[in-house]
Amino acid sequence: MDTCTLGDLLDVVGGPALRLHTAPAGRAVPVTEAVLYDGRTPLPRQPGALLLAVGVRAADAGPLVRAAAEAELAGVVVRGAGGPVEEARAHGIALLSVAEDAAWHQVHLLLASAVGARPAASSGTGLGDLFALADAIAAATGGATAVEDPRQRILAYSTVPGQPVDEDRRQGILGLQVPASAENTEQYRRLFAADRPVRLPALSGSGLPRLAMPVRAGGETLGSVWVVDAGSLAPDAEDTLVQGASTAALLLLRARAARELARHRNSDLLRRLLDGTADAPTAAERLGVAGPARVAAFVLDSAASVPDAERTALRLLDVVRLQCEARYGRHACVLLGGVVYAVLPGPGERHRKLAEDIVARAGQALRVPVRAALGEVVPGAAGLADSRADADLVLRLPATGLPVAAVDEVRARVTLLRLAEVMAERRELTAGAWRRVLDHDAAHGTEYARTLVCWFDAGCDMAGAARLLAVHPNTCRYRLRQLRQHAGVDLDDPDERLVLWLQLRTLAGISAATP
Repeated sequence: MDTCTLGDLLDVVGGPALRLHTAPAGRAVPVTEAVLYDGRTPLPRQPGALLLAVGVRAADAGPLVRAAAEAELAGVVVRGAGGPVEEARAHGIALLSVAEDAAWHQVHLLLASAVGARPAASSGTGLGDLFALADAIAAATGGATAVEDPRQRILAYSTVPGQPVDEDRRQGILGLQVPASAENTEQYRRLFAADRPVRLPALSGSGLPRLAMPVRAGGETLGSVWVVDAGSLAPDAEDTLVQGASTAALLLLRARAARELARHRNSDLLRRLLDGTADAPTAAERLGVAGPARVAAFVLDSAASVPDAERTALRLLDVVRLQCEARYGRHACVLLGGVVYAVLPGPGERHRKLAEDIVARAGQALRVPVRAALGEVVPGAAGLADSRADADLVLRLPATGLPVAAVDEVRARVTLLRLAEVMAERRELTAGAWRRVLDHDAAHGTEYARTLVCWFDAGCDMAGAARLLAVHPNTCRYRLRQLRQHAGVDLDDPDERLVLWLQLRTLAGISAATP
């Protein structure tokens, strides 16, 4: 089982909640536990532990940092700004900080849950212990118990036999969602405004009352615990529910931390897979990619004005991940260079519809137009780097007129774009008469380059070229004669014509539609 690292911890609870000031040993240093400092006893030797500097001002934490380094701890967490960064750097130990008004017991709960999270927990819901907790609360209080999230989804429920239940509980467990009603909304409003167990009346004539308690950690509401009250609850049911809600908070935080940690590692693995630096079979097994798949790329429309593009791109990542997980279950998405990439499994019949739905939802949620590109469907994970390259090329094309474009739909344009890149890198492929044609146009205000492209596009038919140019055929003949004379172009050589067309079309970007 993998050990949590400092980097993992920061990925899960970093940002405003936990700031890193220095990490001389790097972010890969293992973190084994979070411990509270007790000034009455010497620091024990606890390699890998993260010490919370309880009772020590940040500015006075230098001696504690030195002692922590001697005890082989991974780092020290101080409260507020002004911590001993230089001392920590000199002693090779990480220094982190939390907000000045953070409660140490809440910080300890948050960090302990994150450190205790393991990627293996993401293989299921990560909430198995909640069912055991619901059974324990039900047995202690004497009432059937359910644990919910803030959106009234049922995460776990008790299975103690013989306890009275009503139809609301049956329907909720059947759909894993509390039935919606105006009365329910009012009860939840009362519950989440309280900090102690609340007794709530039955919602219908055949229903039963409830004893409920909000589940919170660090001021954040994580859910609630509900106990059916058939009139025979234990005398200490409220105290039991308070303790149960505290345990539920720890379990919910740990499950969330495990999911975030697994998501981060899957994203990193997907990044390496798309870069072509990961072992494809191993990555495919861990990411659940089997058989045909393709890469979908989503990006904010460059033509739109986005005040905070980085934050908006992160929100786009959330939208893409949510929609992909709703369709495919556990799913890895990653944000790279402002582009959100997702692997879409299967042969591809429904990929466009999913991408169109994501583009529409993201546009509504972010109030910014979003474009998407679909790479080629490849046989397995080993080809996903190529599928990603296809999607990147599609995104780099000038506006296709479609919110979602698959590489096969714009294959000709993608091929020309790639040819332009390859040709631009080689001197011998950029030399030739095309430069003389462009130089003559620039010096004399002529349109010889576009005339050539239109003539080539018309199959070297003078009347067809004239139609594309909206001029008389004699004008085309005159221009081509001048080209032969002033630019030394040999239009009788089919190879010369082909190379000249490619250079003007790809390197100069001239087309028959150019105004």
